[in-house]
Amino acid sequence: MTINETQDQIISEFSLLDGDMEMTVFYIMELGQKLPEMNASDKSELNEVKGCQSKVWLTANLENNGLQFSADSNTAITKGLVSLLVRIFNGQSPDDILSADLYFMKKIGMERFIGTQRSNGFAAMIKQIKMYALAFKSQLTTP
Repeated sequence: MTINETQDQIISEFSLLDGDMEMTVFYIMELGQKLPEMNASDKSELNEVKGCQSKVWLTANLENNGLQFSADSNTAITKGLVSLLVRIFNGQSPDDILSADLYFMKKIGMERFIGTQRSNGFAAMIKQIKMYALAFKSQLTTP
């Protein structure tokens, strides 16, 4: 599935909640519970996303020219938010990640249910994913 197809799927899922704030927050926490378990050894300062109020760990590996992400957080809502990004970007090429236009946040009205601190943290997660993509892109193009 492409990045945009995944975003459209997420938008469709959130539209079923009809803007209900409580249900939306519960759904995001539920998504976090479905995130595959991250290796305890990866929950290190080296893998911590800087700029998040909560603790967020994020790693990436290159498999078949696509990035595979692993993530976790010490709070349920933040774990749900990072799980959305993992879902969107897993398996995508570095070029696709770097050129991605993330529009799902606006379409699901994310600013209504996450505050400024979480918005800043979410932006930091996206930045970290793009940094991984940039690093792996250079590995792919270096002989």
